[in-house]
Amino acid sequence: MKTLILISIMILSLAACNNGGSGNNKSGSETTTDSTKGSSVRRETWGTVDGKEVYLFTLTSQNGFEAKISNYGGLITSLKVPGRDGTANIVLGFDSLKGYLQKDVPYFGALIGRYGNRIAKGRFTLRDEAFTLAVNNGENHLHGGLKGFDKVVWDATPVEDASNPGLELKYLSKDGEEGYAGNLNVTVRYTLTAQNELQVEYDATTDKATPVNLTQHSYFNLTGDPSKDILEHTLTINADKYTPVDKGLIPTGELKDVKGTPFDFTTPHKIGERIAKVEGGYDHNWVLNKATDPMRLVATLADSASGRKIEVYTTEPGLQFYSGNFLDGTLAGSDGKPFNKHAGLCLETQHFPNSPNQPSFPSTVLQPGDKYHTITKYKLITQ
Repeated sequence: MKTLILISIMILSLAACNNGGSGNNKSGSETTTDSTKGSSVRRETWGTVDGKEVYLFTLTSQNGFEAKISNYGGLITSLKVPGRDGTANIVLGFDSLKGYLQKDVPYFGALIGRYGNRIAKGRFTLRDEAFTLAVNNGENHLHGGLKGFDKVVWDATPVEDASNPGLELKYLSKDGEEGYAGNLNVTVRYTLTAQNELQVEYDATTDKATPVNLTQHSYFNLTGDPSKDILEHTLTINADKYTPVDKGLIPTGELKDVKGTPFDFTTPHKIGERIAKVEGGYDHNWVLNKATDPMRLVATLADSASGRKIEVYTTEPGLQFYSGNFLDGTLAGSDGKPFNKHAGLCLETQHFPNSPNQPSFPSTVLQPGDKYHTITKYKLITQ
């Protein structure tokens, strides 16, 4: 019998924060508590970036569920979930803002934009106009460029809802930022739902045509111990095809059947079972099977030892499964344990990589007057 983790967090009055960094905000933390249910929300000053105030929001339920989210980069810095072995943090990250400001931090827990994943050689053509983007991954553009959405301070407003508390983040990506056209107004809402889900909802509008592909880049390790790798985790992906890549991890344009390959996760497989057959490890996009309901179950990740399990639901057409191949132990958590290869994995819901250069892929171009809107849910379960 599966026991769902009941999430019930009430947010009382909590002042909205902004990214203007006026300098007269109170230091330390502010806490509101529901004495009946024992839930609380705390906002603490976390530092400054580019002269703007950075905050860390801690949402806690009486059932042992805790999420920490910052308005810097929209970071999920910690996600504590009960298991058979107690409560543990199931995402990789740091306790301090300083940790995230280190060089070459691999997007731990960050919001990604304008374009999640890669665009070949940082170039594309839209309406006969050539665009050149910042190049930051070999010869390619990755996750929004040199200063993507993961490195900016967002405006943050708590969403006060007793059953579905959340945090709303807003950011204006100005025309020309990292080479993209148009002023892009972005809103991202994190919500802890009464259905035991961490929901991420993305909205955006633009005044010029521009490609948009937003995602969330948390590294999961359901054991709660990053010194243990994720190779014993069991993964299922509801996808009959994937997009093969070249040596630069750029899709070739082909949609290839997963059947008979190490990319077949239509039935549960341990991640380490066939990873040696994939050059470099998994860092590929799966073409998610369609369903009548656009919000459908697309992936399941489970750890038999702790009993923790995540079900991923999304409206997106693709899922990037990355097995933490480039983690090399250079960075370490607050406990001093290094983040070694395969210490965490990512399940990034998305449109396909390099779509602006692949007309056969689902379009990522947002037009003026249209609205970008996608939702992803991570349902948290203890078995």
